[in-house]
Amino acid sequence: MRKILFESLTKTPLTEPAPGEADAEISALAIQLDHAARARLGRSLSIREVDAGSCNGCELEIHALSNAFYDLERFGLRFVASPRHADVLLVTGPVTRNMSEALLRTYQAIPAPKWVVAVGACAYDGGLFAGGYACLGGVAAVVPVDLYIPGCPPTPTALLKGLLALMANGRARVPL
Repeated sequence: MRKILFESLTKTPLTEPAPGEADAEISALAIQLDHAARARLGRSLSIREVDAGSCNGCELEIHALSNAFYDLERFGLRFVASPRHADVLLVTGPVTRNMSEALLRTYQAIPAPKWVVAVGACAYDGGLFAGGYACLGGVAAVVPVDLYIPGCPPTPTALLKGLLALMANGRARVPL
């Protein structure tokens, strides 16, 4: 115990460095996205996220958007629990047979105007799970997709840029 106490007094804490210039870029992107959403919808953007069978890599990056570093709530962007309150359906992973009906029902419950964003390589075409007995393929096999955000997994900055392109164009395709 004495050794641990002495080490804690002599070593520096293990924390992340303070946000730098990258934080300014993320803040600027989030502000642009909020303004674009308010111009297009007249209110903030509400997002419903569905994991259709992924490895959870994309979910970690999506959840990072809500942590204290990115904190999208301060810009009016929010994740909602009910599809009836959502504008955007954010789908990750290849669509498995077990999730296809749930994904379709979630899509049908979102009021118009609605957009579907496929996040990650697996959501595009099934990724390395394509052709498996439990995989139907990409998100477009079940619901129409308005935007693809490439990456395995895509960074939070790429997610923000994709959502900004969606709000600016209404229908966009990020090249893979």
